[in-house]
Amino acid sequence: MKTKSEAWLNKVNWSEDGLVPAIAQDAATGRVLMVAWMNREALQLTWQKSEAIYWSRSRKKLWHKGEESGHIQTVKEIRLDCDGDVILLQVQQQGGIACHTGRASCFYSKLEQGQWLEVDAVLKSPDEIYKK
Repeated sequence: MKTKSEAWLNKVNWSEDGLVPAIAQDAATGRVLMVAWMNREALQLTWQKSEAIYWSRSRKKLWHKGEESGHIQTVKEIRLDCDGDVILLQVQQQGGIACHTGRASCFYSKLEQGQWLEVDAVLKSPDEIYKK
């Protein structure tokens, strides 16, 4: 017998590799901060903890956003698109930095006259953020 928690997860149209893209959007401003991937476990944990947890395709493991940097994403709302194949997270970005480059958003490059220009400032050096 399926529980209610499993039923909502089954509404997601997971890819063949069990993933779905997830867009993190600033709940206050509407700015898109980043895009990542989630598997079932990541989405369920995100819902349970109200903090963004993603699936790292390169590391093949769960990734709690901010686990190293402290830039946690507190989830205010989770939405599913009409086709069931994209998750939208409305988040409050801790520290105002979502990108590993130290910028507010991962979308800091703008196409102008056939060239990508970095139009957003680095708020904090990655060397300061990721002290190893």
